[in-house]
Amino acid sequence: MWGYLSRRLGERARGRAWYESTFLPRIGPWALYGLLFTIVVLFALQGDQIISRPLDVARIALPLLAYFAIMWGGGYAVGAALGLGYERTATLAFTAAGNNFELAIAVAIATYGATSGQALAGVVGPLIEVPVLVALVYVSLALRPKIAERRTQ
Repeated sequence: MWGYLSRRLGERARGRAWYESTFLPRIGPWALYGLLFTIVVLFALQGDQIISRPLDVARIALPLLAYFAIMWGGGYAVGAALGLGYERTATLAFTAAGNNFELAIAVAIATYGATSGQALAGVVGPLIEVPVLVALVYVSLALRPKIAERRTQ
């Protein structure tokens, strides 16, 4: 809601150029700080559960690993099959595999509380997502010559 209102009021008062070149760069880091603060607090609250319930963490992590592999691989395959080129193919794959864990964490906390099992699932998500997507960056870079080679043929 605040994002919507700030855009509407900011653009109306000072114009789109000011909003995007002045306001957003100033306010943008605060959204990141809020997200990082929330994640740190959740990790602090869920740390004991993560360590004491490794099987639950694995039950959450394994489907997420499959999800990232399927979505990223499918996006990459579609982009390559359509001949989109490396830049667009990689963008498609990472957009398909990306997840909105911030939203999932917010909903889990609001609905079930910060120490709930649902919040644990929301915390495990980024624990899996970040290293998997970083690994997929390296896979994507390794595939870059193949995609570029296909496009020139």
